[in-house]
Amino acid sequence: MQQFPFSAVAGLENFKKALILAAINPAIGGVLISGPRGCAKSTLARGLAQLLPEQTHDFVTLPLGASEEMLVGTLDLQSVLNEQQVKVKSGLLAKAHGGVLYVDEVNLLADSLVDLLLDVAASGINHIERDGISHKHVAEFLLLGTMNPDEGELREQLKDRFGLMVELDNQFTIEDRMEIVARREAFDINSDDFCHEYQSQQQQLITRIHSARESLNNINCSIDIRRQIAQRCSDANVDGLRADLVWYRAALAHAAWNENKNITEDDLDSVCDLVLAHRRKADSGSSPPGNSSGNSPTNSSNSATDSKPHHESPFTRPSSPSLDSSNEKEGSWGSMAPQTQTTKASRISNLTHISIHTEPNKSLLSGVGKQNGKTIGGRHASQNKSTSANWFHTLVRNAGSWPPKSLSYKKAQTGQAVLHFVMLDTSASTLAHNSFAQAKGLVLNISQQAYLKREQVCILGFGNDQVQELLPKVRAPKRITEFLDTITAAGGTPFRNALIQAEQYLKKLKRQIPNLFVRSYILTDGRSNQSVANISLGKNAVLIDMEKSDVKRGRAQIMAQQLGAQYIVMPDTA
Repeated sequence: MQQFPFSAVAGLENFKKALILAAINPAIGGVLISGPRGCAKSTLARGLAQLLPEQTHDFVTLPLGASEEMLVGTLDLQSVLNEQQVKVKSGLLAKAHGGVLYVDEVNLLADSLVDLLLDVAASGINHIERDGISHKHVAEFLLLGTMNPDEGELREQLKDRFGLMVELDNQFTIEDRMEIVARREAFDINSDDFCHEYQSQQQQLITRIHSARESLNNINCSIDIRRQIAQRCSDANVDGLRADLVWYRAALAHAAWNENKNITEDDLDSVCDLVLAHRRKADSGSSPPGNSSGNSPTNSSNSATDSKPHHESPFTRPSSPSLDSSNEKEGSWGSMAPQTQTTKASRISNLTHISIHTEPNKSLLSGVGKQNGKTIGGRHASQNKSTSANWFHTLVRNAGSWPPKSLSYKKAQTGQAVLHFVMLDTSASTLAHNSFAQAKGLVLNISQQAYLKREQVCILGFGNDQVQELLPKVRAPKRITEFLDTITAAGGTPFRNALIQAEQYLKKLKRQIPNLFVRSYILTDGRSNQSVANISLGKNAVLIDMEKSDVKRGRAQIMAQQLGAQYIVMPDTA
């Protein structure tokens, strides 16, 4: 089956540049492509496999629902059963050796798998530890990941580990759209003739990439250039030194592509945005000096200023107060500078046990003394042993005897992970009657109970006309009071926007971790006229009404009904 030629893709010059640089110098560490559907992300990624010199041109796709064993490899059960020999069955990492490993929707892939494949991509070695068997093999491939930011962001720690990042959009000119459609039609009508038409250009790319690879070790980098890289990374306020290394390696590849003997400032400028797009901090000011007008691999005219704002969390932070009507800012609360209130002890008995929707005899959060269905480490264990055989231990126990007289089983998984997802209203109106301090006390209560059960917590704040991830999804911290004391309240209440983002975030988590049990808590005084109909945070949601005034509006109770959440009034405390 013919692949659409890389050189035949119209436009997307920055994208092509990133892929070519990664092909020249694999030490760059792969490419992450962020953009909406229909931007030819997969077409270009597949086309690149045909340009890798002296390779098998394998293009391996990692499916979204892949398991760790599918990725790294596992015990060859067929060999154990038929030949009574312990052998390792190769995974997708072995198949991708010498080619391209493509991960579509990498932001929806389980973080553990993303972390694992990034480790292998960086080291070039895959280690397999399965059922007492240790094995390792070379796994050198070009890692490409694509994602649609509308479906959720990739964790910052994982995003940073991709060498380069390209941010695409759907803003094509009329001429570009016409040319793209015309080329695709020509390919669909007669792919052989179409590919033959671009054969010369394809071969030129292959030859030039191979030549650039060969010349990498012969290119010099002056002290002044190294100092510029360090200074620009410092100005961009990046974390760690990975950006420095990637920038050097990308500039080296760019110089090799242009047959230069020395890395120049033009090389630094041309790769600047690809290196910093996903690393530059929001408070680092404008882009480092320079532009991408240098002699890029595809003579791109794209400017480094074309990049979109860097996101620090899965939740957006709108700067406009248009999400909340001004009449919600009661009295002087809306114009008040951000203020904090010291966390005040506040507790609702058995808060994390309320209204759990699970199957009978499978309560996740209540302690059960029976062996069957007990809670272990915040996870529900329904049986003592797994139904999966441990063939290594079975063979050892039945040495010299076949078929085995008895089977050994793998250790059972401890069960279902639990996440307490807290949405805290941080608008100015919650400062009245010390409600904000009491709400923090409830958050403290939730976190402490989750800590004892070794469960996870995520805290999302919505106030001051923005949505902010206050605490990312982590194991519940033991000491959280000091952190809560620093949270401030101000401005209006972007309630609906916060719920929409929370709904999208939880959907993404459920796709990544299908057996994740999520318990949602919404702490708000309900001072918003926005409808929250047609939004759902799942069956296990509780809305806690923070409103404290002589004349209550009762909006929080209506919101709870619209969300299908259980309604609880925050208790009065002295």
